[in-house]
Formats: sequence, C-alpha cells, structure tokens
Amino acid sequence: MSFRDDTTVRRVGDTSFEAAIEPGWDIAGNANGGYLLAIIARAITEATGKPHPVTMTAHYLAPGKVGPVVIEVESVRIGNRHATATAKMLVGDQPIIVALGTTTTLDVAPEPLLVDASPPALPSPEDCVLMRPMKPSGDHDRVPSFVDQVDLRLHPEDAGFIEGAVTGKARVRGWFRFRDDEEVDPLGLLVAVDGFPPTIFNAALPVGWTPTVELTAHVRAVPQPGWLRCSFSTRFVTGGYLEEDGEVWDASGRLIAQSRQLALVPRGGTSA
Repeated sequence: MSFRDDTTVRRVGDTSFEAAIEPGWDIAGNANGGYLLAIIARAITEATGKPHPVTMTAHYLAPGKVGPVVIEVESVRIGNRHATATAKMLVGDQPIIVALGTTTTLDVAPEPLLVDASPPALPSPEDCVLMRPMKPSGDHDRVPSFVDQVDLRLHPEDAGFIEGAVTGKARVRGWFRFRDDEEVDPLGLLVAVDGFPPTIFNAALPVGWTPTVELTAHVRAVPQPGWLRCSFSTRFVTGGYLEEDGEVWDASGRLIAQSRQLALVPRGGTSA
C-alpha cells in the first residue's frame, strides 16, 4: 500500500468522511501524528475544494490505533484563494484529534522574496545512517514500524543515540522520502515534519519518546521530486514541555515546509 492509499478518505455525508488508520504507520504501537494529520488534511481539502494544505494545526487528545475512524469537517470560510475549516477525528464517539486547517492551491515554484537561511548541510544519503526496524533493546524504544514506510537517513553526527552515544545537542538532521519511489506531495510533507526521532534523544537528559500535545505545519510549496533535506531542533525543555522546530527543503534547495511541535516530557523523565 502507498501513502496515498493509506490516507484515503470517503465522503459519507455533507460534513463526514470515513477513513482507516492502516497498519505500519505506528510508533511504539501508536500511529504517527503526521500520518494522522495527513488523513485529516485530506478530508479538509476534499471538503473545502482546495487541493493543498497551507497550514494545519492539530491537538492530540488520545493515541491513534489501527482501525476505522470518522472525520467530521466544518467549513469556516471558503474564499477565492484560501479556505479554512475545523475537523475532528473520532474513534466511535471518542475524539482523538481536533484540527484547524487552511487550504489553497500551491504553486510548484513560487519566486522567493527573502530567504535568510540555507538547507542543512548533509552527507549524501548513502553516507548517512539508515533507520531500520529493530527489536527493543534497553531503555531506548525500538525503531518504530513507521520506518518501513519511509526512507529515513540521519546525519552520522546525529545518529549516535542509536548506540547510546548522545551528542548533547537536541538536534536531528537527515534525508526523507517515501519508499517504492512514491513522491512526497504537500500532504506527505505533514508526515515528513513528524517523521524523525525526537530531538531530545540527542540531549543529555533522561527522556525518551515524548508524546505530542500539538503540531503545527506550514506548507510553502509543492516539492520537487527527490530527497527532502530536514532539520529539527529544540532549545527549551521547561515546565514539563519541549518544543521542536523543523525545516524541510526539497531537491531544488527551496524551503517547502516548516513545523513547530509541543511535546510532553513524561513525569520523572521516563520514556513514553
């Protein structure tokens, strides 16, 4: 199955869509948050009649498990350029995600007016560390089955946590693409911004997997075919929460997506 197949939605009413959380997109048994957001975004684009998300914000209320879901969409405004809607993903009567999204028709290659940054410097994908499924070992959670769906390669400097050697800097950089030559579209960017190991894995702190409280993604353009360069960093771990800021650049060197995620630090610093 492909990402497109695994995020299919079917309209069953004026404001309702049916979908399914498919196997293989999980992290430690819970569906990846970006994958869930992509399902919601597909329902919102169908409801608003505009094909691409430009900004999506999701609040995660409960884990997503494999099985059927319903997405209830309520349009707020349909304009000439943008449309905005709210959405809830439900399992039975229980909401697991509440989202707000604005959709549009993105340009393939808009002319930038100001770019005060550069893509992250990465070795070639062949010289980076391929994330592979592995059995649980010690306190660090296994690499999730999510990596069966994506080709994820970490900068060697940021991959030491796999062997228990952290850098002390809460940063993760690397390459991203879907497997089986499926190109990443604007909906797929919602997976890319939530597809990497938590930045906190590289900090010298007793913290493992961190559950997402809220994820916001800004999509700037339709990606050019090829690998995506990604960079994620955290500066503050305070008050029981941490932020993770992300950038995604396409094969042509354009910034095509940004993200900010608020995550919970489990009590006592244990992994979630």
